[in-house]
Amino acid sequence: MKKIVCLFCFLLSFSFLEAQETYTVDGEMLELKTEVDGKLDLLWNIIDGKYRYFVRTENNEITELKNTKVDGKFQEQYKTLLNELTNEAMSTKKLNLTLFSLKEFIDDYNGSVDSSYQSTAVRNKLHFRLGVFGGFTNNPFITNPDNLTTPLFGGELEVLDAGQISRHAAFLQVKHVLEQDELQYSTTEIALGYRFRFINKASFSFYGNVKFATVNFSDATVVTQNEGLPTTESFNQTAFDVPFIFGVGADIRVTENSYITLAYNELFAVFLDNQGNFSQDFAIGYKFNL
Repeated sequence: MKKIVCLFCFLLSFSFLEAQETYTVDGEMLELKTEVDGKLDLLWNIIDGKYRYFVRTENNEITELKNTKVDGKFQEQYKTLLNELTNEAMSTKKLNLTLFSLKEFIDDYNGSVDSSYQSTAVRNKLHFRLGVFGGFTNNPFITNPDNLTTPLFGGELEVLDAGQISRHAAFLQVKHVLEQDELQYSTTEIALGYRFRFINKASFSFYGNVKFATVNFSDATVVTQNEGLPTTESFNQTAFDVPFIFGVGADIRVTENSYITLAYNELFAVFLDNQGNFSQDFAIGYKFNL
């Protein structure tokens, strides 16, 4: 068994070493991954929390693709460089400085100048992340006179543009709020939402959420007084709402393909009334790229 584990670790290490190599670019030692290999090569990596991209010509000259900002305006040097290297054979007007966009451009160019070139670009422009989370909530949109908090847990599928992290994302979330003795209420919620990243770095992002459509399957037990005697009533309810519930969150990158997530949800809703308690809806989770 130990031999198998050691062999597995060795193969992983070998694969990792094959995936990236060390290059010297303008006097800087960099470990770069080869994304496209042809007449023009595309190299890249995340260095000090930033995406950096490079092209390598057939004579092994490596040049960084840059897009610096001067007086608030991006200079788009990467477009000028690629126009020169491709003899303006292809338009760079709509070319973005993202991994997918650059990969598609260089892949198309290589195919146009080399009939034996094998395309490697994947045309799917959607990127998926799957996550799980847990936390607690005081259910701010239901009657909760003692402001009690209860545990919650759930999962989420997030859909983004391919390549570099997009500021815009859609998500499908399933959340379950547990019942407790003092607050006999539980619900399973399925929600569709939109997310915008105000801070959008490779290592960290901060965003706002809005859940614009929800379906809740709720169970509640209510104790009322009937002629001085307590009466217990149980309710089962399914409700579809368009509540526009707003919250905030953050993703902290821990590996190349995974993140720790922090969320402060249900701050307020446009079409649901707060029942008197300020929101205490917090969660921590883990998500990874599919």
